[in-house]
Amino acid sequence: MQSQKQLERVYGMIFGDVYPLYIAKAEKKGRTKEEVDEIIRWLTGYSDGQLRGLIEQRVSLREFIAGAPGMNPDRALIKGTVCGVRVEEIEDPIMRELRYLDKLIDELAKGRPMAKILRKP
Repeated sequence: MQSQKQLERVYGMIFGDVYPLYIAKAEKKGRTKEEVDEIIRWLTGYSDGQLRGLIEQRVSLREFIAGAPGMNPDRALIKGTVCGVRVEEIEDPIMRELRYLDKLIDELAKGRPMAKILRKP
């Protein structure tokens, strides 16, 4: 379990600084920026334009999650571990949403098909 101080440090990180790390992780494994964007849009409901705007505005991870137009209800189907912690057991709602995104990017980098990542039947 993370302390409030640790949570606040993560929440204060700038989304536009983390976003290229997601892309680099995916591209290193032969996946694309477009796939990363598709995952983010699926999870949060942001459009491409909104996503670009948030990067330019340098919003924090907290603002990124709190301002999401519509978190996908199917995100509850995301199970598994990120950094040794089961995402479905994370109590803090903002951290859980961030870890859902981390988990989806991990699945992308591991070569999982997009349909399965986006929890399509």
